Amino acid sequence: MKAIGLIETRGLTAAIEALDSMAKAANVNLLDLKRVGSGLVTVIVEGDVAAVTAAVEVGKKAHNMTGGELVSFNVIPRPHTELTKIL
Repeated sequence: MKAIGLIETRGLTAAIEALDSMAKAANVNLLDLKRVGSGLVTVIVEGDVAAVTAAVEVGKKAHNMTGGELVSFNVIPRPHTELTKIL
């Protein structure tokens, strides 16, 4: 894993729209989609650093099409191997 990208939204529809946009924009793979609670959903993708960065940039804007709310986002280049155990 070279990088992981995370986008957290309020609402499942917004998260799915973000994931769709991210997958179409760059060569990334879905690692997980976590329902955190209280309507929060986190989409986690993996790929090359440039691809993940581009995907997160596109995904940040996708929630606007569904009326959802962007809560947070992050790109972690070269994540520590221990981090992959919890993902």
